Amino acid sequence: MSALFEPFTLRELTIPNRVWMAPMCQYSAAPDGPEAGAPHDWHFAHYAARAAGGTGLILTEATAVSPEGRISPQDLGLWNDTQVEAFRRITRFLVAQGTVPGVQLAHAGRKASTAQPWKGGAPVGPDAHGWTPVAPSPVPFAEGHHLPHELTVEQIREIVALFADAARRARAAGFEVVEVHGAHGYLINEFLSPHSNRRTDAYGGSYENRTRFALEVVDAVRAVWPQDRPVFFRISATDWLDEGGWSADDTVRFAGDLRAHGVDLLDVSTGGNASGVRIPTGPGYQVPFAARVKAETSLPVAAVGLITEADQAEKIVANGEADAVLLGRELLRDPYWARHAARELGAEVRVPATPSTTSGRSWAPPWRP
Repeated sequence: MSALFEPFTLRELTIPNRVWMAPMCQYSAAPDGPEAGAPHDWHFAHYAARAAGGTGLILTEATAVSPEGRISPQDLGLWNDTQVEAFRRITRFLVAQGTVPGVQLAHAGRKASTAQPWKGGAPVGPDAHGWTPVAPSPVPFAEGHHLPHELTVEQIREIVALFADAARRARAAGFEVVEVHGAHGYLINEFLSPHSNRRTDAYGGSYENRTRFALEVVDAVRAVWPQDRPVFFRISATDWLDEGGWSADDTVRFAGDLRAHGVDLLDVSTGGNASGVRIPTGPGYQVPFAARVKAETSLPVAAVGLITEADQAEKIVANGEADAVLLGRELLRDPYWARHAARELGAEVRVPATPSTTSGRSWAPPWRP
């Protein structure tokens, strides 16, 4: 028996295995016009390949709740119905493969309006479809980055409503899981950390104030998301700062708050909110943060970060360090990683027969590697 290939149930949703795909930006959507933010053939091929490869749950790349919430002008979004229709094509195919489709809803905050990585990733202006980013405080992410506009309380409330609107559209688009992106130095993470949040009102200062925006977003999403479907939250468990940042202790405390507000699983990553920090990377380097949350709270967790080998992933789940693993670059290298891992572990990718998206006939892959 393989723990990695056992089903996992959250609320009334059963995910067929514990090999999940982490959100990874493709920076390949149209930057403006009627198709702005909508997935197209590139995105379909990208997600479809990993579904056919046996991945149990696929989380889309960071999907912006508004045009200004994109990391780059080429990011995906869910702020209009054109995007909903384009996503439906993808979710139908994923479901037909037995894969659960999930969406990560995001707002990039002060790290918005940047060029695609292969063009340097530097901040861009209006001449390259850019805009002025927003943040809890007027503090740039790093030297040379945009000076963000400090959000007013009314603007904070508007963004909370945008997350709820995007969640409604996500359900209409066929997604079964919604994840709130609270990590990697984007807007929610910026509010959580005293490194980036210098406010003196109800959204800054104390732990309770700094977590207020995140919990308001969670409440708004949970209120419109079906009660029988799970909500995830992605967190950076530490800023990797010796002082003045968000810490692992904060994460454990916050996990309990998230649980009380209806979050079903914590997707545990690290970093991204402070520039120039040294992160001690290595195989599974973020797993201990997930393991601590799992050991000290009742909230299920997923681990991510240089998880590349089948035996490594199996041990993480079997040893109880995490309930699932999220793979990123390894799934880019090998879309069929789940099937290859199953063969190595003497297990099987279980794919229930489901109605075909094209013919209406029951369909399941006719082969095993």
